[in-house]
Amino acid sequence: MHAASLAVLQRFYQALQRGDGEAMAACYHPQARFHDPAFGTLQGAEVGDMWRMLCARAEGLQVTFQVREATVQRARVDWQARYRFSRSGRWVNNRIRGEFVLRDGLIVEHRDHFAVWRWARQALGAPGWWLGWTPWLQGQVRRQARAGLAAWRASAAPG
Repeated sequence: MHAASLAVLQRFYQALQRGDGEAMAACYHPQARFHDPAFGTLQGAEVGDMWRMLCARAEGLQVTFQVREATVQRARVDWQARYRFSRSGRWVNNRIRGEFVLRDGLIVEHRDHFAVWRWARQALGAPGWWLGWTPWLQGQVRRQARAGLAAWRASAAPG
């Protein structure tokens, strides 16, 4: 494993374990791109702000991770997040595969993959069980996640 790549990934996930969104944001390149099923694609400062928001709102967050591959430019991490979903109060145990592109010791691209239907049935209960596989519900989840991030960014803006 490449030492610098491994180090940034360990800093990133250890910061998530501590709920330190600021330290997570520092692991990204200023022009980073992030993508997952919940938020879609985020760029630049949005990426760090997403982690700041999620850490600030996290309830009962427990994270485990294992770096599977870390070369000079690419990495793959399997990780698991257990937390209480704030909208429903239900517990979620989400298994995620993170894929990374790294440059100069920072993350320039980050894609998280997880089973949306599995997540939806845990987070939303019966509606997630019945509709979690549909593009309609997945679109609703993405719109709510993006709206929450926009509101958080507006409230956290200086001035």
